Amino acid sequence: MRQVSIPSRIRVLIPLLYLVLFFTEPALTSAAPYFEDGFLGLSQKELHEKLGMPQAVRDRKSALRVFTYYPINDWLRYFSKLVSPENGEDVYTFRREGIDVRYSFGYTVDPNDHNENRPLTVRLVDIEFSQAMPISRLPTLIPEFRPSTDPTNPTFRSNLWVLLFKGPPSPDARFIVKEKGKEQLDWSLCYQLFSLQGLPDRLTTDALIDRVEISTQSLALVTQRQRHTHEPIVNPYSDQLGRQLAPAKPRVKTIPVPQYAE
Repeated sequence: MRQVSIPSRIRVLIPLLYLVLFFTEPALTSAAPYFEDGFLGLSQKELHEKLGMPQAVRDRKSALRVFTYYPINDWLRYFSKLVSPENGEDVYTFRREGIDVRYSFGYTVDPNDHNENRPLTVRLVDIEFSQAMPISRLPTLIPEFRPSTDPTNPTFRSNLWVLLFKGPPSPDARFIVKEKGKEQLDWSLCYQLFSLQGLPDRLTTDALIDRVEISTQSLALVTQRQRHTHEPIVNPYSDQLGRQLAPAKPRVKTIPVPQYAE
């Protein structure tokens, strides 16, 4: 078989062509999530590729937590045409350790994109349980929930929730934040644990949690503007929590006894 020789000029161009393809290919791949949770910052398409199509879609009916749930086929065929696409939250339900764990994904859009089919980006993961669960069980029920065990990790509470920061800030995460002046602040991954019945004054890992939100928040915003509503506490997932001293018993005031002259 006759061999065809390649001119020297073409032999030089071939490696250059491979270099061009190598450096331009990453631009075609999907963007990575902002944080280690693996959800925040994904497009809706990327989320569906990761988890499959949702079982349902819900939309909020008021400022309160009142939702209407639609089967996914009904939503795609009819209801999605009645509201803005970002108002629908994709819903997935998993059975873990005998507990139903329901994920709802909230989206945002680029306000500068005015196209009809503008892409949706995950901004919030709302996770609910079929029954209230103790704080200690949350990491096994939610694989994406990996709280820090560092006792100095920034942690705050109110009478209804615990807020845990995790990891370094991400400049890209500003895209999913709606807070005014967000460009001047750093935004980090946050887990917020909600208790409908209220948390005890002395927090333990037995405290019951009904819902977990995975979102992004600013530590500077919490410590400067929200310091009256966010009380700093020891990280409940550190070994320091059990070493806290029991609260001192309130001192009982005695009734003063009048002194009479003899």
